[in-house]
Amino acid sequence: MRIVRAGAMLAVGVLFASTVLVVSAAADSKARIVRLSDVEGKVQIDRTAGSGFEKAFLNLPVIEGSHLKTGRDGRAEVEFEDGSALRLGPDSELAFTHLGLGDDGQKLSTVQLVSGTAYANLREKRGDQFQLNFAKESIAVPEAAHFRVVLNEADATVAVFKGNVNASGPSGKFEIVEKHSATIDLANTDPENKKAFVIAKNYEQEPLDGWDRQQNDYHDRYANAGGSSLKSPYGYGLSDLNYYGNFMTIPGYGFGWQPFFVDAAWNPFMDGAWAWYPGMGYMWVSGYPWGWMPYYYGNWGFYPGYGWVWQPGSWNSFYGVPRVVNPPAKASLPKAPVTGHQTVMVGRGLTANPATYSKLTINPGSAGFGVPRSVSHLDRVAKTMASTSRPAVVSSHPAPSVASSSGFGGSPSAGTSGRSGTSASHGTTGHPSGGPHR
Repeated sequence: MRIVRAGAMLAVGVLFASTVLVVSAAADSKARIVRLSDVEGKVQIDRTAGSGFEKAFLNLPVIEGSHLKTGRDGRAEVEFEDGSALRLGPDSELAFTHLGLGDDGQKLSTVQLVSGTAYANLREKRGDQFQLNFAKESIAVPEAAHFRVVLNEADATVAVFKGNVNASGPSGKFEIVEKHSATIDLANTDPENKKAFVIAKNYEQEPLDGWDRQQNDYHDRYANAGGSSLKSPYGYGLSDLNYYGNFMTIPGYGFGWQPFFVDAAWNPFMDGAWAWYPGMGYMWVSGYPWGWMPYYYGNWGFYPGYGWVWQPGSWNSFYGVPRVVNPPAKASLPKAPVTGHQTVMVGRGLTANPATYSKLTINPGSAGFGVPRSVSHLDRVAKTMASTSRPAVVSSHPAPSVASSSGFGGSPSAGTSGRSGTSASHGTTGHPSGGPHR
């Protein structure tokens, strides 16, 4: 599909009409939309669109009823509005059984671990409710907590790295405190049987712990980095904004953000896709690793001397079609498909995850497309490129090995553009290293 060129006033009018429909659908049902924030290897998603499991891509919206499933080499991360995260290891499946809002606006989240391994890193809750179910057991989290659940056929283990969690089920009710773990016999449903669950004053390390820790360290490091004064009730995606770009004040226009590695020919709608969701219609999905907040909140504007800049604007509305102000006369603006339910790629489309490599070439004008979180000092690389206008070759740090993983996979989806962007040689990709669980 090509992006339709239209006059500025007509295009903006279409955008506002489309966004009203999406926002109204979400508001009327008290529905919530969270972010598929990291996809590595084989990952599939059922978006409740009637097509069953399909290939998952970075930045796909996750709605109530969605299922996420990983293959033998797959890993995935889902970010909630406050920056809390759920991570899924290889050979695992997770169902989002409830993503709603209470009468007072509190966020109500219930997920079901169908199989495999899940990590949860939950921020301060402030009245929100989070529950993770597995087998016939349930975990409620009263405050901020970081924990892991490994579900096997006969038993399950819960390890708490930080905070406390409350578990309940046929085997009874019990609390698991920080740095403790519990092993639950799923076949034993007698609450009088003290062997139905066993509490330990420590926990055993799992091969995926290092990967989970590195993801946490990335978000902790960049959520408040960059000197940003952005204040939002929605924290998801902020780490990526601080890592992949720069906040600035534009004289006469106000506060905004722009990704690294842009040039005069770049616009924010060159690469992505239209994905259809029941009750909401088509929503724009960005192919860029930072592409969440700038496409669903605030607006994009074009300003002389700066180019395209995202301005946060109001946080009261979620826009399924990006809002645009002050576009150039011949700008290519996003326009949703009129009919059909299939995902429609634009430009280079969407990525499942960056290709595996140890060296990566970043080209001017790529805006970070295909660049993982593992490149050290990305801001310095961007500064050098801005002064030289030459491609940069960077290194990627290897991720911790996982016994059940055969390596990362996936490649950018075919698009309609032949423009150059990032390119990679084969090797290993990973994430910033970090210390022990905190």
